[in-house]
Amino acid sequence: MASTVVSNGDVLRSERIAGGILYKVLNTFDMVAIFVAIVLFITNSPGIAAAGPVAYIYLVAGFLTFLIPGAIVTGQLGRMFPKEGSIYVWTNKAFGPFWGFFAGFCAWWPGIFVIVVCGSLVSTFITDLFSRFGLSVLTQPWQLGLVILIVTAISFGLSIVRFRAAQNLVNIVFIAYGAAILLIGLAGLLWLVTGNAAHTNLAFNSGGWAITFGGTGNFTIFGFVILALLGIEVPLNMGVEVTSDRAVTRYLIWGPIVVMVAYLLTTFGVMIAVPASGQANVWAMVDAIHNGFGGAGQVLAVIVDVVMIGWGLYAALVYNYSFSRMLFVSGLDRRLPPVISKVNAARVPWVAVLVQSIIVVVIAIALYMVIPYIAGTNPANLANLMYYILFASITVIWCFSMIFQFIDVIVIRYKYHEAFAGARLAPDWVFYLASLLGLLASGVGLYATVSAPWVPTLINAQGWDIWIAGIVVLSLIAATTIYVIGHARIRDDVTDEQAIAASVGMAESA
Repeated sequence: MASTVVSNGDVLRSERIAGGILYKVLNTFDMVAIFVAIVLFITNSPGIAAAGPVAYIYLVAGFLTFLIPGAIVTGQLGRMFPKEGSIYVWTNKAFGPFWGFFAGFCAWWPGIFVIVVCGSLVSTFITDLFSRFGLSVLTQPWQLGLVILIVTAISFGLSIVRFRAAQNLVNIVFIAYGAAILLIGLAGLLWLVTGNAAHTNLAFNSGGWAITFGGTGNFTIFGFVILALLGIEVPLNMGVEVTSDRAVTRYLIWGPIVVMVAYLLTTFGVMIAVPASGQANVWAMVDAIHNGFGGAGQVLAVIVDVVMIGWGLYAALVYNYSFSRMLFVSGLDRRLPPVISKVNAARVPWVAVLVQSIIVVVIAIALYMVIPYIAGTNPANLANLMYYILFASITVIWCFSMIFQFIDVIVIRYKYHEAFAGARLAPDWVFYLASLLGLLASGVGLYATVSAPWVPTLINAQGWDIWIAGIVVLSLIAATTIYVIGHARIRDDVTDEQAIAASVGMAESA
């Protein structure tokens, strides 16, 4: 039966028809692998470890106030509305179409920058790999930019093939990534049992456990920890592609466990086996393996460098295909041009992936091939500074979307009380507590991010805040503008069948 979109209704067109366009392929293991790719960037561990023993306080606080509450809230919302687009759909249910689109944008936009970061990390580990043989490569920002372009092109190509094939590749790299994480933790232990003194004093009376504030304090690390835990809801961007409801709840149990153990292990390995002067380096994890494994250290370090290069590609791939689903559903709902909801013969939204990839390419060229050479400062320093500014801006914008999510669950409990009770995963007080803790952690994380620069040697606090505020404000203005333009172009006389035909197009005959 033909039906038309109801502009102010509870049910989005994408909720009705996305499941009939995309294939169900994701099982529990797939969802855990995706969750780890999105959330677990162990390259954050050196920056966390460099803060000293107090880093464990911030990590545990982040787990208890943000990661676990976020998993609880995501599990409930995902069970009630297992649709494509996650927070875009949930916030639409709670607050209507404008805030749904706005929250969705805040959840999608950081993913673009993270793909850039994935490319830069691939460059970092290529450089480290060659340095272990005495060779110096990729020393200029434009070369780093070129690597990002190549990584983006590879992630685009793999994101538009048959989804099951792409996910199988992701799962293989996920296993190798897990093995590398275990080696990093083991390196710290071996460093100690072979009679070496720990490079970080973990004694409680040493003073390294104190929380300090201000421009030279360590409190800003909590904002970095929140960044390291963002993305809990992203696997449910592909809600209709999950094979069973149990896969949703299971990934939200096993995924956070893997993330918590991995961050604790890698932070420990870096703290123990790497001198304090080198702990902040992204490649410090590989240094830990080199130092901790003695004679085998060089060989294992090379292997882990290769694994980390593969991991950068793996993360870029997952970010590209998972975040493209946000554009896909916006195209179905006509918040964006309908062409963006086009799928290919493998029923993958290839136009959405292409649009994302083009945006990443433009950003990479601007940040690494243009700005560093016209800004009148050291190109390498500026490229490094822009990396941290982008990461901090990601934290702020992504935290906005998480604030919506922690509020969504309470509003939805009231608006859909019967459905909520029927799908309830825990007593109501658990959701109130999770929401409160999540909101507090998000707020504190935002404050910690802007309270002091992550790289005080490259920028002062005022310049740090101006850059972050500029990127965030321009991003939010862009989101509002896109919504207004898209809302004005919505046609209520388009049936679901016509929308499906526009999405599938030539793919149906193929």
